[in-house]
Amino acid sequence: MEAIVFDFDGTILDTETPDFQTWQEVYRNHGAELPLDVWLQCVGGGTGDFRPDSYLEELLGREIDRERVRTERRKRFLDLIHVMPIMPGVVALIDAAERRGVRLAVASSSDRKWVESHLKRLGLFGRFAAIVTADDVERVKPDPALYRLAAQKLGVMPKRAIAIEDSYNGMLGAQRAGLRCVSVPNCITRESDFSGADLCLDSIACMAPDDLIASFDREESERQSP
Repeated sequence: MEAIVFDFDGTILDTETPDFQTWQEVYRNHGAELPLDVWLQCVGGGTGDFRPDSYLEELLGREIDRERVRTERRKRFLDLIHVMPIMPGVVALIDAAERRGVRLAVASSSDRKWVESHLKRLGLFGRFAAIVTADDVERVKPDPALYRLAAQKLGVMPKRAIAIEDSYNGMLGAQRAGLRCVSVPNCITRESDFSGADLCLDSIACMAPDDLIASFDREESERQSP
């Protein structure tokens, strides 16, 4: 294995729980409920055109003050995000990859400003050889473009890389690009179907990072053996 490509939202930083939580607060303040299965349509850059404010108006049967709702919700969301720590096991896996000469990248369906600002805040920005975002491709996950571009920028063949993903859409995007995928669902995405993942963990920290990397190295060796 030559490379590890990390998703960002929900994998390096748990932005997805506060995102859902703050929209759920908006709905409840209006006497409504936002079902998790509906919300999951947009997690990981999904292909659905779900808009939380539009869906709320459908439930209520009336218009809301969208600008006020978005502004207040966004402020609450950012307040929560800025106290969130790096997801467990991420730094240890990065450290292990660097010791082994494994190249690192980020592939995110979010925009570059969002991803880079948080990587800098978390002290991780300089540790990735490539950062690929929605600004770089026409279609985001589950389309494979982000992962194909990440592999290209790292100078590795997709089959020699693994993706670390928390969402079903991200897993699909990685595998369609030819990468193997470690799925690490969070409390928002864990109800999704990850049966197609090459490996599924409750947390990156559940497996020693050197063991995780070595397991994929062994798999490659076995596949290449006559």
